[in-house]
Amino acid sequence: MDWKQAWSTTTNATNSTLDALAPVCGPFTFWWDRESERRAQLRTAENLKTLMVAQREHNSARSTAVMARNQRNAARKASNNPLSADRRSARTAFKAARHHHTQARIGLKAARKNYPTTLAARAIQAHTAHAVPGGFASWLMSEASNSLTLWPVSVSVGLIGLHSAALWLGHRKPSVRLDDGMSAEERRLASRLDPSFWTQNAEARGLAGTVPTPAKLTPAGLVSHVRLDGRWTPKTFRAKADEIRALIGARTDLRMEITAGSHGDRATLTLRTRSAADGIDLSGWTPGAPWGIDTITGDPVMVPLGRRMLVAGTSGSGKSWSTRALLADASEHADHRLVVIDPKRVEALNWEHRARTAVRPEDVLRVSDELVAEMHERLELIPRGSDVIAIDEDWPRITVFVDEGAEVISMAKEKEYARIMDNFRTLARMARAAEIILIWATQKPTMDGKSPGLDPQISAQITYRASLALSTSSESRVVFGEDATEDGWHAHKLPMPGVAMLRSGPKAKPNPVKTRAFSPADVIALPDRPIWQRVMPAKPVTPLHLVKDTDTPSGATPSNRDKVLGAVQAGARTAKAVADTTGLNKGTVSREIKALTASGDLRRADDGQIWPGQQAA
Repeated sequence: MDWKQAWSTTTNATNSTLDALAPVCGPFTFWWDRESERRAQLRTAENLKTLMVAQREHNSARSTAVMARNQRNAARKASNNPLSADRRSARTAFKAARHHHTQARIGLKAARKNYPTTLAARAIQAHTAHAVPGGFASWLMSEASNSLTLWPVSVSVGLIGLHSAALWLGHRKPSVRLDDGMSAEERRLASRLDPSFWTQNAEARGLAGTVPTPAKLTPAGLVSHVRLDGRWTPKTFRAKADEIRALIGARTDLRMEITAGSHGDRATLTLRTRSAADGIDLSGWTPGAPWGIDTITGDPVMVPLGRRMLVAGTSGSGKSWSTRALLADASEHADHRLVVIDPKRVEALNWEHRARTAVRPEDVLRVSDELVAEMHERLELIPRGSDVIAIDEDWPRITVFVDEGAEVISMAKEKEYARIMDNFRTLARMARAAEIILIWATQKPTMDGKSPGLDPQISAQITYRASLALSTSSESRVVFGEDATEDGWHAHKLPMPGVAMLRSGPKAKPNPVKTRAFSPADVIALPDRPIWQRVMPAKPVTPLHLVKDTDTPSGATPSNRDKVLGAVQAGARTAKAVADTTGLNKGTVSREIKALTASGDLRRADDGQIWPGQQAA
């Protein structure tokens, strides 16, 4: 490294250090400039004239008071009688002169306040007050010790130097190095977040006492850390969002976030000028694809199947496009089935080849009744020690998608369909163990008023809460909880369409998520899948037996294996049909089928159906 490179490195390091110190001195410099300007504005010719008159009146009153005091003293010496006329008159004159002097002094003080000394002159006076005694003390100590003593005067010189350096640093404009990757808008915003520009214009916007650091470019936009003086907290700074937007000249539709900083006197200002999801293709769908991309971190956002979920979003926010990927996953696998409840009919039409759909009130009532009956049947099959039923092709997970919730609630207000909401409340409370999962979607997430979009009992059971753009902050609180506004879950400030927030637990962060876009044409192009229909349990039949030496004796109770074998011989071809016929639980049926298959009494065909062993031949 030659001397030029060394000089450049040293210069850059020095500039970086000075740039870091400049915001620290900014508040002092801002106060100095504001106070200097205030004093300069007061130093008018009229105020000067008033001060000169006040000084003359004060000097005259002081002379009169001295003269009256001397006359009172002379009268005391001339007579020992305190009640004499001379002493009384002298005393009265002195009181009047003293009162006049006091009033003149008050007037002079007010006049001096209205015509103050310049701040520079006041600083010189203050530094002189310690520099002169410091120099004199150094001289005396040097004389006494016969050696040069400099510390008293050096302290004074240090104070003067510190004052001057603070003013210089505060007025110094940091050399903000803007990233070449910045757009023109980001460069303009970064220049306005420069501490020198901010401190010069903050007072006019009511932001005096706040100083930002130079903005840094991140994958999610510009970030600046703001230092707050004793009058500010992050909460009060957040309340000035409109003034901050005006000061930096940000677009009204540009998302701006103000959060608490690393310390109590710090706030973090983030301008979402870009998204970490930019350039990532989220069109279409493939099995296992993420629901969206976190626009702050760029991480994929997954929504696992089997979670009770609320999806909210005002009209035009992209709610339907964003939920279709979830429904495609819920209907793709052999052990999954989909039910779509859609009083508006539009979305249900798209899924007719992959889902059981219900549009009319009588259809919704029938489907909800079947789901509740299915739930109770499944709950009886859960073995001891298990929390949920094990899903397979015979007992698939059923995802129930309700779109739109407000229409379903309104539908259930009619007396003949009142059972609809009772059924959905039951499913929300009890059906998770039966692997019947409810996804509730609504444009208007309110729980009161004439047209609520969400039922309180259903809302209480929801574990995953997603929302695209909403209309009001109160709707955000309904979706995400009463702490939503304080914790940053501002769904009412999300852009439209296709940007959501997902709260999946207490540790979830309110980061916007760019969701996958799935069009109606994409749904229609998906391959067909089995559609769930409830198979009503058949009345158990008398088992038929193969003739063997080990058959059950006449009059004896048949074993479970005999029941399973008899059901298959009677025509049952699936484990579920065998369970319905025999009344045995699913685990017992599966165990006996496995044993009978191993013994050759039963066989499984290539399509999975169960046949008696004799037919193999």
